[in-house]
Amino acid sequence: MRPPKRRRRRAKSFVLLGLCAVAVLVMLAPLASILYTCFVNGAGAITPSFFLKNPPQACNPAAGAPCPQGGVADAILGTLLLVGLASAIALPVGILGGIYLSEFSERPLARPARFLADVMTGIPSIVIGVFVFGIFYFVAQEGWISTFSAVSGYTGAVALAVIMIPVVARTCEESLRLVPTSIREASLALGIPRHRTIVRIVLSSARGGVLTGALLAVARAGGETAPLLLTAGFTTGSIFGLSGWTPSLPVLIYQFSAGGEPNTTQLAWGAALMLVLMMLVISVGARLALRNRFGGRTT
Repeated sequence: MRPPKRRRRRAKSFVLLGLCAVAVLVMLAPLASILYTCFVNGAGAITPSFFLKNPPQACNPAAGAPCPQGGVADAILGTLLLVGLASAIALPVGILGGIYLSEFSERPLARPARFLADVMTGIPSIVIGVFVFGIFYFVAQEGWISTFSAVSGYTGAVALAVIMIPVVARTCEESLRLVPTSIREASLALGIPRHRTIVRIVLSSARGGVLTGALLAVARAGGETAPLLLTAGFTTGSIFGLSGWTPSLPVLIYQFSAGGEPNTTQLAWGAALMLVLMMLVISVGARLALRNRFGGRTT
């Protein structure tokens, strides 16, 4: 016979484990519902032409004429270009900012920078889009760039980068703070310079959290619609770089889902499924690459 206290502890442990399992299921239910809905409604649109053609004109098959399906080739390319350029701007700035907030918190600028990052995290994305568009429009009015460039892929990428930077910085800071101080002290005691300690020891130890923050920022930027409506614009034609209107999957989903025509609505569901799969592939691929790169290394 087990002692009564031990039985009570085991009962509490089972109850808490059960509650944790229920919480996980509740958390995964919305994600599973989104994936299921996107797959059921959008799988039919995933054909070779979906990746090779541009969107067709809205068409109602009830009118008698067959409706072309088309695809979202340039919207996929535009999304990759926008998110890629935004990540190239935001990730280095955000990671360096997180390092400054964590490792140089005694500096005078650390507290205002942390407060600014917290404020920017809560600012609606449409406000950031208006702000970035206003800056580019002012620059265009001064004659430094063409007026047409005020609405372009570069403007949209800058808006997405502004959204990503505070997310990366704050997540990187919290991840670095979880690294024990004793590791830093041991490295410095061995004569390793502080900058090498931060890069090779502290940042390497917190790589999982830093990667998670970067992926969260990329996922948020990949799904943003409001700032791109103002900054990148939208077109169903071909894309010619980022110097003009740049189509993207989120804006295409917004435009086509509001139209109500069967062929464009199905393309919107297919684009939603493609956007979810893109974010899933990026997340899983990055984690696999990180595991293969650092899996056998000890810090």
